[in-house]
Amino acid sequence: MVTTVNNQSAGQTASAGLPSIASALGGDISDLFVKLLVAQIKNQNPLEPTDPAAFVGQLSQLSQVEALRLLADQGTASASAMASMQVISLGSQVGTDVTVQTGQLQLDKEPVQVDFTLSSPSTKTTLVLTGSGGRKHSIELGTKPIGAVSTAVDPVALGIAPGTYTLSVETSTKETPATSVTGLLGNVQIGSNGAAMVQVAGVGQVPASSLVGFHGRPTTPIN
Repeated sequence: MVTTVNNQSAGQTASAGLPSIASALGGDISDLFVKLLVAQIKNQNPLEPTDPAAFVGQLSQLSQVEALRLLADQGTASASAMASMQVISLGSQVGTDVTVQTGQLQLDKEPVQVDFTLSSPSTKTTLVLTGSGGRKHSIELGTKPIGAVSTAVDPVALGIAPGTYTLSVETSTKETPATSVTGLLGNVQIGSNGAAMVQVAGVGQVPASSLVGFHGRPTTPIN
């Protein structure tokens, strides 16, 4: 007795067992696997059928792809949820003083507090503000010991025009400490990249990750 096997009958036979495979994968990836499997079975050489192990390997690879896709989706959803929670948490801080680590300063008419920390004593310490046109304004702070240094930049008293300035510190030891600015937290929002952004007086809009201090609601103006 001779049994004739052709591509159509092979495809129909294999298709009968596909629902269980599809249910194992689920979603669009299962539809793709079924379509690929049926196409391979229908177009294979009946005299040299494909090794079933090859189908198992394809199933395993597609399952891994689906697992990675789901993991990526979960990661994106978690990041979005974290950003939303951060915005809600920071929203309760609106109207309070915060400190931002930044090398930028926005001046209007009000004094702005600038801080930095020295790791070595400096006999000559200068806070330098550089405007967009390259003009520099040097504020002499004199001798400063090791530790935190805080100063109020009063644009009216110093004759500095409103605008955005780059901050830098010059010391007798050539140390260049990072600067931070303390100002009122105005608002919080999610940026186009999904990260939380904050609007701080004296700084402008910066990533929430640059916040380094929370000081509560202001009580007295800077002198």
